[in-house]
Amino acid sequence: MPRTVAAVRPTPTVGRVRRSGFTLIEILVVIVVIAILATLVAPNIFKNVGEAKRATATAQVENLSSALDAYRLDNGAYPTSQQGLDALTSMPTVDPPANWKQPYLRKAVPLDPWGRAYIYVFPGESNPMGFDLISYGADGKIGGEGEDADILSWK
Repeated sequence: MPRTVAAVRPTPTVGRVRRSGFTLIEILVVIVVIAILATLVAPNIFKNVGEAKRATATAQVENLSSALDAYRLDNGAYPTSQQGLDALTSMPTVDPPANWKQPYLRKAVPLDPWGRAYIYVFPGESNPMGFDLISYGADGKIGGEGEDADILSWK
């Protein structure tokens, strides 16, 4: 008679039950570390936002100035204050120029980074032979320093 080998069954572990996951203490430690990092990093990020908005406004003023120069080359003069910057995207209905050939901007005239329209004056008060194009900065008022300083097309 052949011998049979009895199957060995694992015995259940008695005592500790193994659980996977994190304890409440571990989760709280991670949250505290993230909060500390956020308080150290956030001020460095947000101090550059104002500078970025000023740089964006300066670039937009340059872009609009180039489009205005192209308009003047085609039409012999800059758009009037009444025609405004909209003359760069569609033919003016007030005193339409004879040689308006194209939209001079690919997209609509943007607002400044603070959500306000650029001020356009022709003939300019500061630049009587040309135009004045102005953004009053973060505060929306004439003058100011830092982020509140005006962005001017002639400076």
